[in-house]
Amino acid sequence: MKELKKLILVAVLFLLLIPSASLAYTVNSMSISPSGALTPGTTVDLSFKIQMPSGSSGVNSLNLYTALEKPKWSYAINVNDISNGLTEASSKTVTISSFLLTYKSGDDVAVMVTLEGTAPSVTQTANQTLIQITEMDSNGNVGSSQYSQTALVVNTGDVTTAISNANTQLSQFRTHIDEKAAMDIDTSAAEAKYNDAQSKISTAQSLPSTSYTDALNNINTAISTISDGETLLDKAWAEKEISDALGPINNVDAVIAYLQPNTTDPRLSEVITKREVANSYISAANDALTNGNFAQARSKAEDAFTKGNESYTEALNLKAILEATWNPLAGLGSIGSGIGSSIILIVVGVIVVVLVVVGIIIYRKRSRWDELG
Repeated sequence: MKELKKLILVAVLFLLLIPSASLAYTVNSMSISPSGALTPGTTVDLSFKIQMPSGSSGVNSLNLYTALEKPKWSYAINVNDISNGLTEASSKTVTISSFLLTYKSGDDVAVMVTLEGTAPSVTQTANQTLIQITEMDSNGNVGSSQYSQTALVVNTGDVTTAISNANTQLSQFRTHIDEKAAMDIDTSAAEAKYNDAQSKISTAQSLPSTSYTDALNNINTAISTISDGETLLDKAWAEKEISDALGPINNVDAVIAYLQPNTTDPRLSEVITKREVANSYISAANDALTNGNFAQARSKAEDAFTKGNESYTEALNLKAILEATWNPLAGLGSIGSGIGSSIILIVVGVIVVVLVVVGIIIYRKRSRWDELG
């Protein structure tokens, strides 16, 4: 007898240690309308089938939950394709007890569910649960099987704010373009980017609130395009500074080319040295431009302009000093140069006249000698 009691006790303990039946259900034929992002208050319809495992005796309960507002549930348990009638509910959570799901082994058991509700209000755009299915044991513990479907519910204010921010950036970009155009900088590339960004923002503004993702994609593209346009504008500014810096360097080159054949004055070497320094700044500016460091390119171009102007000014001063030694009247500037040129012409003219007169006299003398025989 004692041995029998021990066997019974061991059997009971063994049964107690056996875990509750695991629910390996599957969800089929899920239909959600509308699909994609939702705005608060949008009506959402779902329908799906929960297929229970074959011979599911002793199964756990099913807990169905939705974050939709004003939910209307309707479900029927089909056994071997025969419905046992509809059950309706209007709470966010519906529980289908294990008792209703337990049938004899071999029966085909499925739960056919429909759900209607409205997308909830949200303070920020986030995913919300449309349906979540969880198995629960008799003690209320969550089982291992869980299924869920979510949808992005949009805070429409997010799109409005994004469009407003994009328009602010576009307006600033317009101001920057106009400022650079006034500086005679080529803004054509930036203008093209401005037009593209403006078009994207307009498209975002025209989309319905349900096209939240498309609207934000257009806004993000517009902001990226504005950023690219600002970069192109910055580059054009640097290119203009480099071009301007070449002006005095080209000018001093012309003066150097004029002076070199006519003088060995050591002061010309100083002018040439400063010109070379200016040119090295141009090279540094071009390197910075190539590397996309436009601020540094402008800085080096300014250095080149300053040094080029110094060289040009000194070259002009040296030219004036040397020309004064070549032409005493050169110090009078253009007037002196004009007078000098006139005197030269007069001297040349006098020499020509003298030569003509001398030639005539010599000719007459020879003629007279010929007559005297």
